[in-house]
Amino acid sequence: MKKYQDLLNWFDDKKSVLISLSGGVDSALVAYAAFEKIGNNAIAVTADYKTLAQEELDSAKKITEEIGIKHMLISYDELQNEEFVQNDKNRCFYCREELSEKLIATANQLGIEVIVDGTHIDDLGDFRPGIDALHKNGIKSPLLETNFTKHEIREQAKILGLTMYDRPSNSCLASRIPWGQRVTAEKLVRIEMGELLIKQSIETKQVRVRDLDGVAKIEVDIDKIPLLTNEQKINEVSKKLQMLGFSSVIVDNDGYMPGKANA
Repeated sequence: MKKYQDLLNWFDDKKSVLISLSGGVDSALVAYAAFEKIGNNAIAVTADYKTLAQEELDSAKKITEEIGIKHMLISYDELQNEEFVQNDKNRCFYCREELSEKLIATANQLGIEVIVDGTHIDDLGDFRPGIDALHKNGIKSPLLETNFTKHEIREQAKILGLTMYDRPSNSCLASRIPWGQRVTAEKLVRIEMGELLIKQSIETKQVRVRDLDGVAKIEVDIDKIPLLTNEQKINEVSKKLQMLGFSSVIVDNDGYMPGKANA
C-alpha cells in the first residue's frame, strides 16, 4: 500500500520518536512503522491512568512484543484530577491535556524529540476534544498527516501480520458515564466487570455498558442483540450486573455505534 510507504517516509527526518500506544490497532501501526524505520530509537509508551480497562493494557503489551519495540508504562490517577472527574463535555480535553504533560516529561527525560499518536482521518468525524489537547501540546499524528482511514489501517495491519488488526475499537471506561455525572472508581469497576461479563456471556467482542446514574444500558453489535434479549439470558445477565452494583439493566435495541455517547 502506497500510504504505508508514505507513513514510513514520515519518519525519514526523525532521529527519535515516542509513540503514545493504547491497546488498539491505530497506534500499533504507527509503532510498527516507527520501529521499522528507526529501530531502537522508537519507544512505545502506554499510560495507565486508572480509567483504561485492563484488557487494553494487556493488548498494548502484546502489541509491543509482536513488534519488538521497547515498551514503557507510565502510571498516574486521573481520578485525582477534579476537572476530569466532574465530567463535563470537555472531559476528554482534560484527560489528554494531562496525558500530554506526562508524555512530554517522559520524552524530555529520555531525550526524545518527537511524540506521536494514532489519530487518523476518521477520528475527525466525531466530537474529540482530546485530539485538540494533544495537538495543542505538540503531539504529532502521522496517520492523519498521511490520510489513513480506519479501514486502511486495519488492512495494512493485517498485511503486516499484526494479530490485533481486527480488534474492536475501544475508549476509556469514563466514556461510559454521561456528561454531568461524576466519574468515580466504583463506577469504573462495575463498568469494566460488566463489560467483561457480557463478553463472556454471549461471546461478543464489542460491548459498552453505559452507567446511567446506576442503570446499566448495554450496547452490543446489532446482530448480537437477539442473544442478549432472550428472556433467560437477560435475566441471568441482569442478576449478575445487579450484584456488581447496578440498580437495573436495559438493552439498547439500536445496538452499538461509535460516538453514540457524544450524540
